[in-house]
Amino acid sequence: MSFRLGMSPDARAVQAAIDEQFLGLVTQLTNEITWHMRERGLTRADLAARMGVSPGRVSQILGGGENLTLRTLAALAAALDARFDLELTSLKVEDAYTSRGTAEAAPDLALSSPDQHHGGRPGGAAARPCRVPGSATTRNVASVGSAA
Repeated sequence: MSFRLGMSPDARAVQAAIDEQFLGLVTQLTNEITWHMRERGLTRADLAARMGVSPGRVSQILGGGENLTLRTLAALAAALDARFDLELTSLKVEDAYTSRGTAEAAPDLALSSPDQHHGGRPGGAAARPCRVPGSATTRNVASVGSAA
């Protein structure tokens, strides 16, 4: 998001990719918070009261211009009577890893609630089947983040 003097083109490319990921995460986060607020009929002042912060602080959070701490995310989740689910997926088409000299396909695992429905939400995506960790069953979870 800023021109970095003295950086190699490769380093600038890495920073640009980080900036792009950051903006995507901020957009997704603020869309999810706004969606949950609307679903619960909460104003920014209501959310602020539930979090124990000022309405101005909620405006800063929803403005998306800062790097939020995990504690702030936990406070938001508690105030919204919700939780954040995190999924880290490979941007590569085929995700394989090597373990002690043998290559095998990485399992497609998601840390999402079974009742999660992102379809129709701002910034949400269509659900996709995903293997449930520790079992052979699948369920639909929303895919978030950049697509390859």
